[in-house]
Amino acid sequence: MRRPNPLQWVYYAYGGRLPDDYRDWVLHDATTRTWLLRYASRIVVQALPWLVAGFLLLTWLTPVPVLPTLGALGLGLLLSLYFTVTSADELSEARLTQHGFPPGTGKESRRRDTGSSWGRWRKS
Repeated sequence: MRRPNPLQWVYYAYGGRLPDDYRDWVLHDATTRTWLLRYASRIVVQALPWLVAGFLLLTWLTPVPVLPTLGALGLGLLLSLYFTVTSADELSEARLTQHGFPPGTGKESRRRDTGSSWGRWRKS
């Protein structure tokens, strides 16, 4: 499986479509056991420039102390994560569709990979 280089990954994190050589990696990224953590890390990368800009503007242009500024920006990041992670399943499906996979590929793959262990856990 071919992995994207750091610049390609940042492009991918911001919603870009990778070349077809990376299709297997995209499928792995959206369906592996840690797919939700990978998804959340992309959200943090997307928010980071805005958080830095907000910090600089608030500390330079207002008399707000640093600690409350960091608290407010941290809360903003947590809310952003909450609202996007609640839609992670659908947004990951859109990412897979963008890379040429049929709709439902990610959900089916995750269900298949975790379904058997979930079923065993529930029966015991």
